[in-house]
Amino acid sequence: MNADALTLDIDTIDTDAPLFDPAAFALGDEEARLNALARRLGRSRFAPRAAAYDRDARFPTENYADLGAHGLLGICIPKAEGGLGAGFRAYCTTAAEIGRYCAATALTWNMHTCTCLWTGALADDLDMAHDAREQHRRRRALHYRRVVARGALYAQPFSEGATYDGTARMTPFSTVAERVAGGWRINGRKIFASLAGAADYYGILCGEAGSDEPPSRRDAMYLAVPADAPGVEVVGEWDPLGMRGTVSRTLLFKDVFVDDDATLMPRGLYFQASTRWPHMFLALSPTYLGIAQAAFDFTVRYLRGEIAGQNSGGGGDKRRQSAQKQLAVAQMFIMLQQMKALWFQAVSEARVDPTKEQVLRALAAQYTVMEGANDLAQLALRTCGGRSLLKSLPLERLYRDSRCGSVMIPWTAETCLDRLGRESLYEAGEKDD
Repeated sequence: MNADALTLDIDTIDTDAPLFDPAAFALGDEEARLNALARRLGRSRFAPRAAAYDRDARFPTENYADLGAHGLLGICIPKAEGGLGAGFRAYCTTAAEIGRYCAATALTWNMHTCTCLWTGALADDLDMAHDAREQHRRRRALHYRRVVARGALYAQPFSEGATYDGTARMTPFSTVAERVAGGWRINGRKIFASLAGAADYYGILCGEAGSDEPPSRRDAMYLAVPADAPGVEVVGEWDPLGMRGTVSRTLLFKDVFVDDDATLMPRGLYFQASTRWPHMFLALSPTYLGIAQAAFDFTVRYLRGEIAGQNSGGGGDKRRQSAQKQLAVAQMFIMLQQMKALWFQAVSEARVDPTKEQVLRALAAQYTVMEGANDLAQLALRTCGGRSLLKSLPLERLYRDSRCGSVMIPWTAETCLDRLGRESLYEAGEKDD
């Protein structure tokens, strides 16, 4: 089926209420349109497939075909390069809508989309010499064409096992690139590599081997490694608690050669981005806000007796009469609205060189959503009762998926608390005598 036919079909789908009402949250027309498209795809395509991806720990390939057919693989690619040209907030609110229906799709789509976002609008805000900027624009255009013309998927394997909080204080990347004729030779390992075996390119952060200076994350490079390059290997099993459809296996790189045009961000630009555009690390959170909304929506429908095959006797009407159930739903509603308000403010403030207050608010939003989604899902399980633990219903999957957010680097829940406390009490460079 071609993209036009898919679009006509999607336009007939009834949608759920938006996570962010366009009028109440003053969304632009294009952002509202993207959000609505995500809800239509989510309700008609992604939600019916989500249980199978989770059960089999299988990558959501079919969902990516739908994303590609509707141009969403290029959501953050500039319009001049053939993409949709969405900004950071429009991407985030769209990702949150997808997260309501298939969390694994939303989370892996984040890895792909951030490659386009980091190299595009975000990089345009950063300092580069004129010649370096022109070279960067030429190189990123090659990667954008792969996405737009061929539907190429870019993964973003980040983890190596060491703690990292998005600053230069931590150990340098152990994956290294050595300068050779015409390009780079890469050696190293990435763990929890989402899209392993599904991506066409792995965008890896690495240090430079053989440099005269001590290794530092300040000098990290961002290189696109073709999945079929000699020396790339996907290893290990993938049988986790949640986010099973991300297929985040381990990647090994052994003497892998990439040419100079594989450079997604020149040396040092990633660190500049991480310190001057810190909201880039909020991009994992939309998925979990979507999970929280989905858990609340399920609870309301369950207590109203609206879940298909739930109870032929109509017991849902009696459940909603319970004062205890009503109180729990009230608590969940408040939790959800608090998450949404803080998060929306934070993503709306995303920009280069944010104020200290804006950075702290972003950390607070990350913590609130990543922890709050699981708190809400836990309350939903308790409120709906034992039947909601069955794998025939989505709530137990939402609970398992929601638990994964607080440990995702670089802004884990622990890192957020550490930085919020320290940076509230100390100004930059300030020390006790």
